[in-house]
Amino acid sequence: MLSIANRNLKIFFRDRAAVLFSLLAVFIILGLYVLFLADTLVDSLPVFEGASVLINSWVLAGILAVTSVTSTMGAFGIMVEDRSRKILKDFTTSPIRRSQLTGGYILSACSVGVIMSVVTFILGELYIVMLGGELLSLLSILKVLGLIVLSVLASSSIVYFITTFLRSQNAFSAASTVIGTLIGFLTGIYVPMGSLPEAVQWVIKIFPVSHAGALIRNVMLEHPMEVSFSGAPAGAQAEFTENMGVVYHFGSYQVEPWLSIVILLVTTLLFFGLSLLNVSRKNK
Repeated sequence: MLSIANRNLKIFFRDRAAVLFSLLAVFIILGLYVLFLADTLVDSLPVFEGASVLINSWVLAGILAVTSVTSTMGAFGIMVEDRSRKILKDFTTSPIRRSQLTGGYILSACSVGVIMSVVTFILGELYIVMLGGELLSLLSILKVLGLIVLSVLASSSIVYFITTFLRSQNAFSAASTVIGTLIGFLTGIYVPMGSLPEAVQWVIKIFPVSHAGALIRNVMLEHPMEVSFSGAPAGAQAEFTENMGVVYHFGSYQVEPWLSIVILLVTTLLFFGLSLLNVSRKNK
């Protein structure tokens, strides 16, 4: 399993185009933010101190959730390519057990997701510091790293399930394009969630990876919100957290962090289970 994972990692990082395309959605989000969204979002908090740092932290948290999806999608592209080139059949006829082969692909995809997300996190934190913000505390950094791993596990399980249905590079490219386009909306980055219709808000709230974004926002925005809302009117912070997807509400119920963690864990187990079931069914 480790040898398969190592082989996949070398293939992925050797192909610079694959690495760049796996981050295409991130580049799109950054471009839209710099060109269009930054001023609008910051101007929505004109009287608050540190509004730009607050919004930059919010965007970075969302980008980390997106990266966990797009980077693992790019990593699973190796599996689709192996399948289309019949390399996968060569593996299955070798002494390698099918479980080790599957585990190798999953392990390499998760490793890519964690590596790319951590690099994005480091660059994002440096960017925030350059703009006058503060580095997260050590405890907050550890929390974010743990949430990155959890986000990658949930994202990779969903992506793996999708790729089990793909048999060609053209199909994979089409799926990657669709997912890369939608993921920014599904995690509530392009438009603040409170500005969207109620039906769209529900879609965001039930999308598992959105809960990873909310959890990361909770950690990364904790201190910036203390600074920005220290002298704000009562209820301003609560309104901000709901409108910006820092917390989710279903009616009058506020989703607690522990429930979001449970949702991500259940998503991981459910979709990996469905993926293995689908693979075993197709191999009969």
